[in-house]
Amino acid sequence: MEIKDNELLRQFEIITETGLVAIEYSIQERKLFLTKFCNNNNEDEELHTEFIKNVLEIAEERKLKVVPTHSKFISFFRKNRRFQEMLPPGIKI
Repeated sequence: MEIKDNELLRQFEIITETGLVAIEYSIQERKLFLTKFCNNNNEDEELHTEFIKNVLEIAEERKLKVVPTHSKFISFFRKNRRFQEMLPPGIKI
């Protein structure tokens, strides 16, 4: 999976057969705020999960804490305990 970090639009992007899938973000004080998931009618949950995992691995490489503000990311963190250590102190999901 090739993820493009479009810094101008502040989103991570992948191209699929059905079009663009993107995760919008903002970065403040070494924290990555995941603000919106745009799937453009792509309903492949496995692809979505893999995309989120890859974005979190990018954040981990950049040593960023992650703040999920969209329901899709919150439910992902609940299902995947491995990534909970990336949450900033004081945020429990």
